[in-house]
Amino acid sequence: MQAENIKQEAHRLLEKLPDKATWDDLMYQIYVRQTIEAGIKDSNEGRTVDVKEVRKRFGLTK
Repeated sequence: MQAENIKQEAHRLLEKLPDKATWDDLMYQIYVRQTIEAGIKDSNEGRTVDVKEVRKRFGLTK
């Protein structure tokens, strides 16, 4: 994300927080946003594992 877009998104996150939000609330929102963006980037760049493969690796069934 470009620096200008980051500033705009930071402002948007701040506006959505309740008036009594804490620093931890803000940091959590930033962390969630950053994690989602990293996941989207990984997906777009083909760095994903199919759900069937994950289930197989961990011995999970439906």
